[in-house]
Amino acid sequence: MQRNIWTRFIGISFLLAGALAILYSRPVLADSRWGANYFPNIELTTQDGKTVHFYDDLIKGKMVAIDLIYTTCQYSCPLETARLAQVQKMLGDRVGKDIFFYSITIDPKNDTPAVLKAYAEKFHAGPGWTFLTGKKEDIDFLSKKLGLYSDPKLSQDGHTPHLLLGNEPMGQWMRNSALDNPRFLSQMIGDFLDSFRNMKPAQGKENTESAAIHLDPGQYLFTKKCGACHTVGQGDKIGPDLVGVTDTRNRDWLMRKIQHPEQLLAERDPITMALAEKYGNVNMPNLRVSDDDANYMIGYLVSRTSELQRQAQAQNAVTKPAGGAGGMARPNQ
Repeated sequence: MQRNIWTRFIGISFLLAGALAILYSRPVLADSRWGANYFPNIELTTQDGKTVHFYDDLIKGKMVAIDLIYTTCQYSCPLETARLAQVQKMLGDRVGKDIFFYSITIDPKNDTPAVLKAYAEKFHAGPGWTFLTGKKEDIDFLSKKLGLYSDPKLSQDGHTPHLLLGNEPMGQWMRNSALDNPRFLSQMIGDFLDSFRNMKPAQGKENTESAAIHLDPGQYLFTKKCGACHTVGQGDKIGPDLVGVTDTRNRDWLMRKIQHPEQLLAERDPITMALAEKYGNVNMPNLRVSDDDANYMIGYLVSRTSELQRQAQAQNAVTKPAGGAGGMARPNQ
């Protein structure tokens, strides 16, 4: 799944640390209502002194990336802001057009619009990236609704650096570490944007009884943890296409591969060694995946493989003459 040479390691290791890392136990807002009835429409102020409302002006009808920062932070915030600046550069003019970046201070007493403006300039923040302040109680409430709040006592910085990606029209939200490699983050954001390009917004979300946000946890975990190096039915990437892997590998081996890949490598497990040789010795790291999350991921691989097999059979029934054989080839995982 991941790791080798530094160049490759950048596209892989961190890419994987985020990619096999799209494994967050579930979508941040998975059990909540979404849309205007969920998100607080609090009043915020931009680095340019403009008054805006969180839902109406910042996220409604948009795809967004949101993080929490404060300008006197000594540890995580400078790094997450610098990395987001790299991501913005990689995404180019998509920022401000396809997706909007928002950095919200958790220290509004100190972080006035002028202070935030100087901070944005320091990190060369470009168009489409807005820095915001407001009332402390409003920002705390918002951060909890977004799943970005953390107990200030639990870290040196007083918060945990997360990046929240959201597609408000589709009701899809995903949380990732804001400290991931910028190449991974830009790829993840690009994939997130492209995956919804041709989809239509959910109907009826403006009703009083808004639909809940739904995302299969196994799909979410696979996309976040594994999607940078693997596909299911779309061909090899850095690692093998995993379509059909649950048919060709037993469950105990899959659980160990997901949870303790370094052990299989140390034991010189024949399958692991063959995969390492085939895929340039890019080895999967231990991402501390829980039993539940590993089971969710395996369940997704089973259901996705079955879905692709059904699609292939339906296509064969249309394109093949009666009695013709057909099926979906499985790569050698």
